[in-house]
Amino acid sequence: MKLRNRLLAAVTLLFAISCSKKDLNNEAEKLYGQQNMQANVNASPVGDVVGKIAVGYQGWFACTGDGSPINAWWHWTQNWAQSPSATNNGIKSWPDVRDYANTYTTAWPALNNGQPAKLFSSFSDQTVNTHFLWMQQNEIDVAALQRFNPNGQEGPIRDAITAKVKTAAEQYGRKFYIMYDVSGWTNMQSELKTDWTNKMSAYTSSPAYARQNGKPVVCIWGFGFNDENHPWSAAVCLDVINWFKNQGCYVIGGVPTHWRNETSDSRPGFLNTYKAFNMLSPWMVGRIGNAGDADNFYNNVNTPDLAYCAANGIDYQPCILPGDLQERQRAHGDFMWRQFYNMVKLGVQGIYISMFDEYNEGNQIAKTAENSSQIPAGSNFRTLDEDGVACSADYYLRLTRDGGRMLKGQIALTAVRPTPTIPGGTVIPIGQTVTIKGFNNMYVCSEGNTQPMICNRAVTQSWEQFTIVDAGGGKVALINQSNYVCSENGQLPVICNRPALGPWEQFDWISNADGTVSFRGNNGAYLSAEDGVARMTCTKTTIGSAEKFRINQ
Repeated sequence: MKLRNRLLAAVTLLFAISCSKKDLNNEAEKLYGQQNMQANVNASPVGDVVGKIAVGYQGWFACTGDGSPINAWWHWTQNWAQSPSATNNGIKSWPDVRDYANTYTTAWPALNNGQPAKLFSSFSDQTVNTHFLWMQQNEIDVAALQRFNPNGQEGPIRDAITAKVKTAAEQYGRKFYIMYDVSGWTNMQSELKTDWTNKMSAYTSSPAYARQNGKPVVCIWGFGFNDENHPWSAAVCLDVINWFKNQGCYVIGGVPTHWRNETSDSRPGFLNTYKAFNMLSPWMVGRIGNAGDADNFYNNVNTPDLAYCAANGIDYQPCILPGDLQERQRAHGDFMWRQFYNMVKLGVQGIYISMFDEYNEGNQIAKTAENSSQIPAGSNFRTLDEDGVACSADYYLRLTRDGGRMLKGQIALTAVRPTPTIPGGTVIPIGQTVTIKGFNNMYVCSEGNTQPMICNRAVTQSWEQFTIVDAGGGKVALINQSNYVCSENGQLPVICNRPALGPWEQFDWISNADGTVSFRGNNGAYLSAEDGVARMTCTKTTIGSAEKFRINQ
C-alpha cells in the first residue's frame, strides 16, 4: 500500500482519539464536501451499494389462507398454526395496513378505532409491490433480500418471495441483491454454493440486480459471530467468501460489531477472513439505544473501523437503525438522525438500514401504527407517537430518504433533523430569522433581553424576531439581538439574555400534526405562551394549545 494511504489511515485514527467531541464535529464538518472527507482513498466508486442506501428486507410474513406454500401465520406468531392473538404473538410493533389490498383477519381484538385487526402477507404480489413503491417514493436505492436456509419447510415460499422481489424491483426502478443469513445453517458450506449455482445466480441477469464494480452483489451475514448458531471455522468461512469472489461476485460481509478487535461478539482468529470481503457491514442492533450510544460508537468503533478499512482497501457500510419502538429508543427520529449525521460526517461508503419490515424486533422503517387508535384494543404495542410527538406512518421512510440525500451530498450535513414528523409539517429553518406566533394570534417577544419573555405583541419588530441556530446534538437555539433564549430549567420564567449557549438554551423542535411547532427544553418540559397573559415558562409536561406556535405567520 502507498505510504500516503498509511499516513491517511494513521491520521484518521489519531484524530478520532485525540480530539474532543466538539472539535471533532467542527473539523469533520469543515472537511465534509471535500469528496466526503476522502476517508478511504481506496474506496470503490459509486455503484449500486457504494454511495447508496440499502435496506434489509425480510419479506417473511405469511397468513393462513393466503395461497402461499407454507399456509401458516409465518413470523406473525409463536405458533404458526394458530391465528395471531394476545397469547400467540410474534411481533413487537403493529403495522399500518391501510395501503394493502389483501389483509387477513386475526384473533386480536378490534383496533381501538373499531376496525378489525388484520395483517398482511408477504406472499401477495400487491404487498411486495407496495413495499417497493414506498422505496421508490422515498428514494431508497436497494433492498437486501434476506435468504435463510432454503432447504426445509420454508424453502418454497422463500423462492417465491425472491421472484416477487425481482418483479417489484424492476417495476419500481429499485435494485436488490441476495443477502444470505447463515444463522443455524448446518450444511452451509456446501449448500450455500449449490443454492447460488442452481437458483439465485439466475437473478443476476435482471437489470434490477445490484452490481458494484461491475460485479453482482451478494452478502453473507453471520460469519465470525461468537455463538453456537454460527459455529464454522475461519477457514470454512474464507473458503465460501473466496468461492463467491471466484464466481465474479462483489461480496459484502454482515459481520460482528467488534470484528476488528475480534472480541465480544466476534470469534478470535477471524480477521483475515473479514479482510477477504469487498465490503464490511457490522451489525448494530442491540448495541446502541440512544444518541449518546451512537456518539460513543462513532468515536470508539466506527472511526477506527473506517480507518482500518481504508488501510486495507475495504468498503465500509455501517448499519443504521431507527431503534426498538417498544423499548422507546426512537426519540421521534432524533436517534436515527444522529446516526445518519455521524456516519455521513465520517465519510462512509454506504449505509445499511436495519430493517425495512422487521416488525418482530420493532426496528422497522415500513409504515407503522401512528397512535393508539390503530392498534388492537387492550394490546401493549407502542405506536409512533409514544413519546408525545405525532409521527405519520411513513415518517421513518421519509427520514431514511433525507438521510440518503445527506449521504449523497444533495442536502448539507446537519445534526438537526430536517424531516418533519408529519408530512407538510414545519421543516426546521436553521439559520433563518423567524417570527413565532402563539395560539392567541400574538407574537412572542424577547422584551429587549431585559425581562422575561411574553407572547402578547400584535405586530413584529426587532424584539419579535428570532434566529434559529443549530445547538448541536439535534437541538436548536433561538437568538434575539445576540442573546439566547433560556428555559431557566423550568425554575423561573423564560428569558432571552444569555450571551453563551448551554444546556438551558437548547430545545427540541417538534412538528405537530396541525402544522404548529412546540419547543421542549432540556428539562423535558414544553415552552408555554401562558395564554399571553403571563410571562412565558418552560414547565408544561404535555402539549396543549398554549404550547403550540406558528412560524412566520
